[in-house]
Amino acid sequence: MSIETIILLIPLLPLAGCLVAGLFRHQIGRAGAHWVTIVAVALSFVFSAYIAWEVFFNDLPVLNYSVYTWAIADGLRFEIGFLIDSLTALMMVVVTFVSLMVHIYTIGYMADDDGYQRFFAYINLFTFAMLMLVMANNFLQLFFGWEAVGVVSYLLIGFWFKKDSAVRANLKAFLVNRVGDFGFLLGIAAVVMYFGSLDYYEVFGRVEQVEGQTISIFGATEWQLMTFICICLFIGAMGKSAQVPLHVWLPDSMEGPTPISALIHAATMVTAGIFMVARLSPMFEASVTALSFILVIGAITALFMGLIGIVQNDIKRVVAYSTLSQLGYMTVALGVSAYSVAIFHLMTHAFFKALLFLAAGSVIIALHHKQDMREMGGLAKYMPITTATAWLGSLALIGFPFFSGFYSKDLIIEAVKLAERPGVGFATFAVYAGVVVTALYSFRMLYLAFHGPTRMDEKTRSHAHESPLVVTIPLILLAIPSVVIGYFTVVPLLFGGVLADAIIVREANDVVARLAYKFDNGPFAFGLHGFVTPVFWLAMLGVGLATWIYLFQPHVADLVKARLLLVWKVLDRKYGFDELYQNVFAGGGLKLASGLSRGGDATVIDGWIVNGSARLIALWSGLLRNLQSGLLFHYAFAMIIGLVAIVASFVLLR
Repeated sequence: MSIETIILLIPLLPLAGCLVAGLFRHQIGRAGAHWVTIVAVALSFVFSAYIAWEVFFNDLPVLNYSVYTWAIADGLRFEIGFLIDSLTALMMVVVTFVSLMVHIYTIGYMADDDGYQRFFAYINLFTFAMLMLVMANNFLQLFFGWEAVGVVSYLLIGFWFKKDSAVRANLKAFLVNRVGDFGFLLGIAAVVMYFGSLDYYEVFGRVEQVEGQTISIFGATEWQLMTFICICLFIGAMGKSAQVPLHVWLPDSMEGPTPISALIHAATMVTAGIFMVARLSPMFEASVTALSFILVIGAITALFMGLIGIVQNDIKRVVAYSTLSQLGYMTVALGVSAYSVAIFHLMTHAFFKALLFLAAGSVIIALHHKQDMREMGGLAKYMPITTATAWLGSLALIGFPFFSGFYSKDLIIEAVKLAERPGVGFATFAVYAGVVVTALYSFRMLYLAFHGPTRMDEKTRSHAHESPLVVTIPLILLAIPSVVIGYFTVVPLLFGGVLADAIIVREANDVVARLAYKFDNGPFAFGLHGFVTPVFWLAMLGVGLATWIYLFQPHVADLVKARLLLVWKVLDRKYGFDELYQNVFAGGGLKLASGLSRGGDATVIDGWIVNGSARLIALWSGLLRNLQSGLLFHYAFAMIIGLVAIVASFVLLR
């Protein structure tokens, strides 16, 4: 089997699994649906791992080729093609591995659901769409994958379509992402207009030629062309990767089944924006203004979304706001040109955040779909495996030394400190403050759910037990990379030149190269040094506060809430973004539509044009009707008058 055939099978196998499970669900049954889809994703993972092995260990050269030409118009080629380099190989392995774990986990989580086969078909389809996105070698296929993951996300968030909250959540996700995608499409259109190509490499090769050009947007205002293109493209990333102010859809997407939270909203779809910016690094390097914009947006998201996580009581929403915050950290890394560090954190985050979502789902299974942490407590004695894996995922999340999140998160903070561009001062404060916040909400969740006094009612407590193996095995398999993958991959990925074929950074912006000296003695020495850094002690401050308040002095939380009631209300209302969008944009849109309906449709179109023209015709016809008397002498008189008028006109004109 040729390597091109293997590459083609990687996305097509999940697509085939989707079609079989979706179209022939009655013939193959429930067991057949999960076997077909799991085997498809498992083979896709094996092939992805093989390609990654060839890329990372056998020096497989970069493969950039077209599979299918859809159309050619005025020299512009619309193609489906693949770009296989180190970044693609890494993303393929992450997507397929996490997807495989979610597929297996779904057998237990969705066991009693009527839509069992439909769910497996959807998650296979999502895997196909995400693979097409990360494997693309051109903007057309990127946009196809971009929109395809959005469509499947819409279907999965609203999977339980009989719930009003699920229907509202998927509509919200759809509409918010349309805002981001409008900017994304404008950016692609500008690429076509000024570069004359959709192929990545052709566009990258022409960046220097167009770098000095400007574009007029509003009247005489001139923008740097590359700044305009990059900001438009990043607006698309703000929607997909849920950056402020287009973040509001992701917390509500928790209305979907928990496996989707792990697959889409932790490990894959929401990281599409991060991947896109890293993939297009040669373009973003041409605009410091765009990078500064990215930096500030990421810093705002990292800090302020984490703060909301502190006041959440739904266990899935705590993890959801954690995802928003960590996506902000990745965006900050992009903003300081540390693209490889952003991808590194994307990879480590995929494992430990998927682990935390699936651990939350395990708790929800045990408690018969209760998600309020105030009704939990003491679950450690009932669910030891889930508890242990949740601890490991949380330690990775807060960046505890030697855990995977430590290496990626710490390097983001170090990169920000070395960067020199507008917004660095605020970003430095945000990423440091975010360390305390992350530790506080993470350990608050651990203590409220798994430790302390049991707050479950007797019926719930009698049913509490560890989840079945199809749930706990994926937890264990995700916990392993959550602990060790950062240690083993940090040096080759960031300082060994592994990603050099995919990520291009200008020398003046290369903060990652300036961090290499920290690993002169290897990752073990860096991990040991992590115990004496300010980041570690800030994390311990958050852990200490959570331990003191939620494990030993729970009444303090109520006292703080009472003293800081205004702050608590602001956080509980999520800074009012939902009200703003609902009242100003949605409400304003409805009022505008209502006004246009009354003033435009009813008054102008119906009243003046339709009914008005009818009344005018009736008026004239009434007048003309009076002239038709039917009497011969009336007509003779009219003819005489007419003849006199004609003769008079001739005389006067002479």
